Amino acid sequence: MSSPVRALAILLSLGLLVAGCGGGADRSAAPASGSSAGPSDEASPKAVELTVGLGYIPSVQFAPFYLADQQGYYKEAGLEVTFQNKIDPDLIALVGQGSIDIGLADGTSVIPAVSQGIPIRYVATVYGRFPSIVYAKASAGIARAADLAGKKLGIPGRYGSSWIMLQALLKSAKLSPDDLEIVEYPDFGQGAALAAGAVDAATGFVNNEPVQLELTGESATVLRIDDVTPLPGNGLIVGAATLDTKRDAIAGFVAATLRAMEEIKADPQAGLDAALEAVPELASAPEVQTAVLAATIETWSGPAQEANGLGAIEKADWTASIEYLTSLGLVPRPVTVDDIVDVGVLPDGG
Repeated sequence: MSSPVRALAILLSLGLLVAGCGGGADRSAAPASGSSAGPSDEASPKAVELTVGLGYIPSVQFAPFYLADQQGYYKEAGLEVTFQNKIDPDLIALVGQGSIDIGLADGTSVIPAVSQGIPIRYVATVYGRFPSIVYAKASAGIARAADLAGKKLGIPGRYGSSWIMLQALLKSAKLSPDDLEIVEYPDFGQGAALAAGAVDAATGFVNNEPVQLELTGESATVLRIDDVTPLPGNGLIVGAATLDTKRDAIAGFVAATLRAMEEIKADPQAGLDAALEAVPELASAPEVQTAVLAATIETWSGPAQEANGLGAIEKADWTASIEYLTSLGLVPRPVTVDDIVDVGVLPDGG
């Protein structure tokens, strides 16, 4: 194994995958460090408890949540927050049931779920740009979607946001999955396979695999779906019943999180420090954490967020996404944007 490939394999083993990766640490045993109530004060209202299911391996990408917790922003909002960090394929269902108050999920999963009757609402955008991408070594000569024809592409499986993204990307070039060789990596090893030359391209996340590939000295080419069709990125979801009973608390959580995002956008070091305090093991690769955080911050702002602030939801994009997912047969029962999105807990109401 060459030095760049060995380096990438080491980086990928650090557990920085943004989504869809197997395994993960469960940090649900204790409340978030800065959210515990202080000394009892009979005059103070009891803090509202919120369980937040991030659904992924703890990493620097969650810096806003860590910073809002450590700086006491959640506590100021009258909240006692517990983070649950683990890979949970049932996260959306648990949010719909109210077992978890708030979750982080991508829009391409939320639309089918609501269509299937799961009562959840998407209340704030975290990733204004769809993070799932196709990437390749620059030396592979894949500069646009049409260049994927006849190539070998690695993917975890034919499901989820990466599969939806790939179909849309190929369709934009008048291609279908049958026009290339798709190799499935259920163990999420497609990144290592690309580094080793076993595949020509792979699916991944813009703030993870291509960032780490370039840290090995290998230039990467990234193909994004944003230029083809709008797909809603990851955002905060809440069960409909929870939204009814804890609306003010949810609004407080959203405002505190967006406040932390703005602060990190202005001062990335504050986010990095918060992540290292929350997840000390990340300090073993500070260069990687810095690069991943920088790429993550870039994904927070799409056109809607640039125009209206972080967290903003563009309903027109959701309408287009519903139509596209319907064309793929992923929306069994017709739904509208209003069935899925609730902008009422955003600080500016939308």
